[in-house]
Amino acid sequence: MAINTDAEDWTGIGSNDSGERAWLLQSPSVDSVGHLDGDGRRSRGVSSIGAVFIVVNAALGAGLLNFPAAFNMAGGVTAGVMLQMFMLIFIISGLVILGYCCLVSNEGTYQEVVRATCGKVTGVVCEIAIAIYTFGTCIAFFIVIGDQLDRLIAAVAQSTDDTVSSYWYTDRKFTTVVTAVLVILPLSIPKEIGFQKYASALSVIGTWYVTVVVIVKYIWPDKEVTPGYIPSSSASWTAVFNAMPTICFGFQVSPHSCHVSCVPVFNSMRRKEIKPWGVVVTLSMIICLFVYTGTGVCGFLTFGSNVSQDVLMSYPPDDIPVAIARAFIVVCVVTSYPILHFCGRAVIEGLWLRFQGEQVEVCVRRERRRRILQTLIWFVITLVLALFIPDIGRVISLIGGLAACFIFVFPGLCLMQAKLSETDNRSASWHVLLVFGVAMVTLGAFIFGVTTTNSIYQDVVN
Repeated sequence: MAINTDAEDWTGIGSNDSGERAWLLQSPSVDSVGHLDGDGRRSRGVSSIGAVFIVVNAALGAGLLNFPAAFNMAGGVTAGVMLQMFMLIFIISGLVILGYCCLVSNEGTYQEVVRATCGKVTGVVCEIAIAIYTFGTCIAFFIVIGDQLDRLIAAVAQSTDDTVSSYWYTDRKFTTVVTAVLVILPLSIPKEIGFQKYASALSVIGTWYVTVVVIVKYIWPDKEVTPGYIPSSSASWTAVFNAMPTICFGFQVSPHSCHVSCVPVFNSMRRKEIKPWGVVVTLSMIICLFVYTGTGVCGFLTFGSNVSQDVLMSYPPDDIPVAIARAFIVVCVVTSYPILHFCGRAVIEGLWLRFQGEQVEVCVRRERRRRILQTLIWFVITLVLALFIPDIGRVISLIGGLAACFIFVFPGLCLMQAKLSETDNRSASWHVLLVFGVAMVTLGAFIFGVTTTNSIYQDVVN
């Protein structure tokens, strides 16, 4: 209650909010968040080293495929690395802020922390943003599946793209639909997702393998690969900002979305304190920095301005190590789609329960029917959009700006509200943190506005 003195902002935090705090809103990211033993005491949590690996799992994903293109948009290696280092400062700060607000508000998920700290309206906006972001990411995942399956089929058939695409059963749309209906849809319907631990392991293995392949291919390039023009500086300042959505998207496109899942990770720690949490997120982001920078720099230097939005699409289809990397990515994306859909579906279900105002018993009785209907609508719309938007860059440019809100805007708002609630001790550090929160919100809103406006403009022009 120290954070929000307005009693209306706390309406529904208790048990009267139609099951808002029920199982539907629990994050699928961490299984052991605050379990109690038989004596009512909190059981042993995750160690700091374990938390580092969990955060790395949450930050690494298929988003690294777009980093070489981001370096190209930024204007070269120097501009790309400097932009990434600049973003990393705010990424780490946002994770620490969310841990602090989680500790103060005693909430268990990202949206609940935002709702408890900033009020009902901001909480609803955050939930809508999570739903839109996960929806767009699911579209991007279908596009990645289509891209990689095209090249995998070409490698298996040992023929050119034109010959392979002449058969109806090797057509990109057909293979994407078959994979989606036979594999992804059955994995998306269940109420619980028990295989997420295996998906995380596959995601980490796949991303590390892709990074190794890109680096090795840069050191020993193929003879048929001819790099394009390699810029040494950015063409304009707007080009640098256009690369930001890709970097934000990279840190948010993993199965668990780094910032969204950091709250349950913090709750699962053995020592729920800010100092060890700061060490955890710093080490985690440094590890991710090496992976993303290695992929971005080597992929960009290998192809230059000819690099594709998906770096694996730039390699020949008959390259065996790259084909294995494509298979890894397909498996990662296939298992990641249901997890992101689960997050989006949980948010939509929570919004439905809150605004419908039904009794908990009625909601639970109708849950299965709503879940199947929500899953089918979500699945069909994302699949159809992915079939008619074959360029993943367009999707990333749109939802990448929204990812900046999770990194900058919402953590900044939480920090501001938490500091403004402290009326007894307003020292110099209090003012510094308040100004830093304002700066995060301002910068995040600017990045979101510029990148989203430019993306819509480019889509209209093209």
